Amino acid sequence: MGIINGKEFIDRLNKLENEIWYDGEKIKGNISEHPAFKGIIKTKSSLYELQTKDELIHEMTYCLPGDHDRIGLSYLQPKTKNDLKKRRNMIEHWARHTHGMMGRSPDYMNTVMMSFASSAELLKDKENCFPEHILDMYEQAAKHDLSFTHTFITPQVNRSQSYFGLSEKPISAKVIDRTEKGLMIHGARLLATQGGLTDEILVFSAPKFFFETDDAFSIPSNTKGVKFITRESFVLSDSSFNHPLSSRYEEMDSIVFDHVLVPWNRVFFYDNVEAAKDFMTKSSFHAFTFHQVVIRQMIKIEFLLGVAQLLVDTINVSEYQHIQEKLSEIIVGLETIKALIDKSENDAQLDEFGYMRPCLIPLQVISTIIPKLYPRFTEIIQLIGASGMVTLPTENAFDSEIREDLDQYLQATNTNAEERVKIFRLAWDLTMSSFGTRQTHYERYFFGDPIRISSRLYTSYPKQEQLNMIKTFLHADTEQ
Repeated sequence: MGIINGKEFIDRLNKLENEIWYDGEKIKGNISEHPAFKGIIKTKSSLYELQTKDELIHEMTYCLPGDHDRIGLSYLQPKTKNDLKKRRNMIEHWARHTHGMMGRSPDYMNTVMMSFASSAELLKDKENCFPEHILDMYEQAAKHDLSFTHTFITPQVNRSQSYFGLSEKPISAKVIDRTEKGLMIHGARLLATQGGLTDEILVFSAPKFFFETDDAFSIPSNTKGVKFITRESFVLSDSSFNHPLSSRYEEMDSIVFDHVLVPWNRVFFYDNVEAAKDFMTKSSFHAFTFHQVVIRQMIKIEFLLGVAQLLVDTINVSEYQHIQEKLSEIIVGLETIKALIDKSENDAQLDEFGYMRPCLIPLQVISTIIPKLYPRFTEIIQLIGASGMVTLPTENAFDSEIREDLDQYLQATNTNAEERVKIFRLAWDLTMSSFGTRQTHYERYFFGDPIRISSRLYTSYPKQEQLNMIKTFLHADTEQ
């Protein structure tokens, strides 16, 4: 079958009839027409449409040897550095199309499945592990251009280190029974971004949660018993003037599960703590997913720089040195990230399974600085916009009898009032609206707890060479 287009994505999603609960009510009818979801679904469909364009199809897709059906390049298992660059080029196309605002664009989860398949051998001959199921799921995903969400976070009942999540009725999703047909799962998981808006939901555990559960599987989103309970939508209107970003890119987050039967052919591993831990720490999961994420974040920061500069030009403040210093701060961050991505690709090496992994350390460095950089860059935009960020009439106001007043008092040096307000509403939606503040929070915690991320970088960084150098220096005089 191969790649799908935008219409095929929407039609398939509507036919799934996933169980989605919004504002206390179960959604009925086509999900693509619901006010809270139609914007993101339309944007997502445009990504699938993009990969079918004649001018991009060879940069967005590829064919397996002996096969004429084209599949998404995000499924490519790279074996050379050139393959890595092809993947990066494809990721950049989709990221630029959404300005880096879609954290769960399809290529992210496609990359997860690719990394799982590339490291499936780690599970070979281990108890309760089924690497062949991973390979089959990867093949089906690529062949049918499936979309995925995933969840691995447990509910925040008690975050004390001594709390083990024990209760009479499960809170955190876990296996409660094993039958001839499969595993019975009961309980909840967070934080399924785009939950209910994909073909599949992939469930696994991050390393810090292995004491609670050690299973991994993928099931169709419309599996009986799967519920997606969503938060409040940040789509305040479908006006691209009033809400230029949230009307397009509000992805929605959800809680998932109830009683769910996972067929055995969908189970990747279960009830094997060591195998699960080894798989998540030794597989190519972190290398490839970090690579996809930081490319998107790079594009997103390019967008922030563009918005900041447009504000500066609109209110004519580029001559001030404190403004120049603020924009230089964004430039330095952007160029640092670009250089680190290049280094990760230049230092890439073949792993034990013959796949070219980007070097993880430069990517870990980016994951350590992004939680600090992104909130700071949004703050810079707020500081540049100042009071202009909160004096923002709506699109309807410009179609009313007060239009003349707005034209007079809200004009800018180089543009009219309507265009000025449109620019400032973009900056507001990016940094101050409910959508914008969610974006900041999202990037701050994308890779997990920032302290834990820094600790992981410290413990994994090869420091022995530097240590030996200092020891040699200290004893240089005594050896002469």
